[in-house]
Amino acid sequence: MQDCVFCNPSLEPNQSVMMSNAYCMFLQLDQAQIKGGQLEGAGLIVPREHRETAFDLTTEEWNATYSLLQDVKKYLDETYKPQGYNLGWNCGEVGGQHIFHSHFHVIPRYSGKPLAGKGIRYMFKGSENKR
Repeated sequence: MQDCVFCNPSLEPNQSVMMSNAYCMFLQLDQAQIKGGQLEGAGLIVPREHRETAFDLTTEEWNATYSLLQDVKKYLDETYKPQGYNLGWNCGEVGGQHIFHSHFHVIPRYSGKPLAGKGIRYMFKGSENKR
């Protein structure tokens, strides 16, 4: 997949490969572009092989994602000191996926930031569809 920004991370200058293992990598996003810097340290764990959704991952990729997540958490805890996390997958267009290479969102959360204490749904819902 030559034009996939996760198969070829250098295609997207606003992300950096911060750490990786044999099956996946953690791409940290440009902090200035994420909600005005409100989500310091946010990034994505993506498989090295092109997989469309989380349902397409191999057992090895699932295990490697879990393992890398533990390393990412340690790095984020030491570097950014968040008080919580939101984690998640969007699968398929209707599920909110916009880049069709599987990616696991790792979003550190901070007590002094807007929406602290709110679940992930509050980050994405507009006032017209809040419950």
